[in-house]
Parts: sequence; structure tokens; C-alpha cells
Amino acid sequence: MKLNFDIYSLEAPEFAPNLLGMYLCRNIEGTTKKFEIIETEAYYTENDTACHAHKGYTDRTKVLYEQGGIVYVYLCYGIHYMLNVVSGKKGIPQAVLIRGVEGFDGPGKLTKGLMIDKSFNGEDLIKSEKIWIEDNGNKVEYIETKRIGIDYATEEYRNKLWRFVKK
Repeated sequence: MKLNFDIYSLEAPEFAPNLLGMYLCRNIEGTTKKFEIIETEAYYTENDTACHAHKGYTDRTKVLYEQGGIVYVYLCYGIHYMLNVVSGKKGIPQAVLIRGVEGFDGPGKLTKGLMIDKSFNGEDLIKSEKIWIEDNGNKVEYIETKRIGIDYATEEYRNKLWRFVKK
């Protein structure tokens, strides 16, 4: 069953571990493929120096300020697209990076394998017929660690345990 607005309204640090064990679903040329989410990272508000919204509202970050349930896709290092799920209330920028799904470990491999690019930016996961998340009722155990690849962030935010990995 597709996720509804209620779960997308959770704040990113709470939402991120809840996504583990759920299915990222992608309709590719009429065939739906489902992949269990196994790794996520939370990015939470303008105070989070690792969050793209840290520098405020821009054309690039405006999707982060939308209500939960919207896709935020950006290009990393000019090479890899990164798939994020906006969460929380409208006006409070936050999102969860889907770092890995079963069969694709790593956010760049995930988007390449699932044919996700910048055209997905702003997609509504509740209404979309090409990408959505399903709750299969599977609750998983996980570990919490520091986020990866955010050396530019302040020490406080580099040390947040906002990366969640299925055990």
C-alpha cells in the first residue's frame, strides 16, 4: 500500500529510520519493480549545515520547503543523481536521502539502476504512477551512524547519528 500523507509529515530524523524495510517502487515502461530500502540519511532544517537548505531558500532548494511526500533530486559532483524524500510540514526544509535499496548499494547506483534523474524533482510520491513508496509492514532492526560525505558541515552536524542502515 502506498504511503499516505501522515507518515510523510514526520520530521526527517524520525522519518528516515521508518523508511527502512519499506519498498521503493518504480514503474519502468509499464513494469513495476520494488526494492527494499536498506539505508537512509536525514537532513533537517536550515540549521543543519549538511542540508542544502542551510543557505536558505533558492531555486535549487525550494522543493525542500514543500510538504512531505515530494521527491527532491539533485546532481552530486556533476555525475550522480541523488534521490531524496521531502518530509515534514511545508515551510520547514528537510528530506531523507535514500542511500541504498536491496540490489543497489549507494545512492548513485540506485538512481542509475532505477533510471531516476532530475526530471523526478518535485514528483509527488502519493500521486505518482512512476515512483512511490509502499509500506509492507516489515519493521527492521537498524544501526545509527554518522552521515557520509559531509566533511563541509560543522562538527555538531557531522556527528549527528542521522544515517540509518538495516542490520
